[in-house]
Amino acid sequence: MEEATSRPTIFIVSGGAGASGRQVVNTALAQFPQTQMPVIVVPHVRAREEIEAVAVQAAACRGLIVHTLVDPDLREAMYAAAREHHIVAIDLMGPLLTHLTELIGQEPAGQPGLYRQLNQAYLQRIEAIDFTVQHDDGRRVEELDQAEIVLVGVSRVSKTPLSIYLSTRGWKVANVPIVINTSPPPKLFELHPRKVIGLTLRPDRLAAIRRQRAHRLTGDTLRDYASPQVIAHELAYAHEQFRRGGWPVLDMTHKSIEEAAAEVVALVTRRSRE
Repeated sequence: MEEATSRPTIFIVSGGAGASGRQVVNTALAQFPQTQMPVIVVPHVRAREEIEAVAVQAAACRGLIVHTLVDPDLREAMYAAAREHHIVAIDLMGPLLTHLTELIGQEPAGQPGLYRQLNQAYLQRIEAIDFTVQHDDGRRVEELDQAEIVLVGVSRVSKTPLSIYLSTRGWKVANVPIVINTSPPPKLFELHPRKVIGLTLRPDRLAAIRRQRAHRLTGDTLRDYASPQVIAHELAYAHEQFRRGGWPVLDMTHKSIEEAAAEVVALVTRRSRE
């Protein structure tokens, strides 16, 4: 633990990293702009001996303890140490946890750093969604190696919906279209095949989906886009690329996005272990 100065010092004691306590203390100190008060963060406190050591230092410099301990035994130890050494220890979490327990009717988890973990998980999901949107439909192919999952397939096999759904579960996903008579990006074949999944659909189902979209297209483009013969040719070409890359193939014909996502994750994680 950092040594306190001879000046009155604020000690922030936490079972986690101490970020919450630090934010509260900084907010309060901002109301005293002419005062430069030392602040020491004591993170990851797990034992009564650590609490005793902080109390001794705080008493020596006539300091103040602010803590965010969620473990009830450690909060009790802090209360006892503060009383013994005649110092003030402000409990930021205890009263709130007590009132929430009464309001919700459940006991708190008492797990240090839980908020930080939940917040970190949330930020990771946001990052994954942002990555996936930026790497949709073959964009930024030079960054494919940064993806955790890469979905490939012809138009309208649900690459984008599946990519977005997976990203909301925290996966960084890119998707690349397979276009007839056009070679896929070479970068795609440089990836480890465990992270690439080929998507396909039964030809008649794909034709029906494309016909639903066909009102946006006209002329020869419309005829070719929904043509069973063209679709069969496209799918054959896509499967040729799947074999070339050694990628597993997922048939989306009778699968919901949720079911497909579960299978993709199972494929990627199993192949990673292998």
